Amino acid sequence: MCMADVSVLRALVLLLSGLAGSIDSSLVEFNEAFRQAILRMDNAGTAALWAEDGVSLMPDAAPIAGKKNIAAFLDKVTAQFAGYRVTTEEIAWKDQHISGDWASEWGVVHQEVAPPEGKAAIEVYGRIALVLHREAGRWKIEQEVWQSTSKQLWEEGAKANQD
Repeated sequence: MCMADVSVLRALVLLLSGLAGSIDSSLVEFNEAFRQAILRMDNAGTAALWAEDGVSLMPDAAPIAGKKNIAAFLDKVTAQFAGYRVTTEEIAWKDQHISGDWASEWGVVHQEVAPPEGKAAIEVYGRIALVLHREAGRWKIEQEVWQSTSKQLWEEGAKANQD
């Protein structure tokens, strides 16, 4: 291999490694909007992030299909937990891929919920996976999978480094 070939190969490796490490800023913005909507318990804001035909797969529950049904589910949960408020919403996204107008990502979630007076606080650890589709320039959730986990498994997932 001649020196020119080695230089071209090095340049290609640097270019590809830089592209692999970069994430579209619109995906970063989507993830922050998702986190903020949950933190504010903004059901309308959360539902707005969903595609019309989106599907949520929650543990021990039938699939929730369609934005209207997902919005109704969020409203039902909020009503069941009247007076509670989310105080911490941490999502560490571990593996993100974008291909055209489609994206997928998974991450680990830690959430703390403050109760009304006299009730126990709630601390949740879990894993989340999203399939997103870009519609009119904005990411929308097509599919969501949520899995509760122990703090120990969450800590192991938080340390995971996907390349």
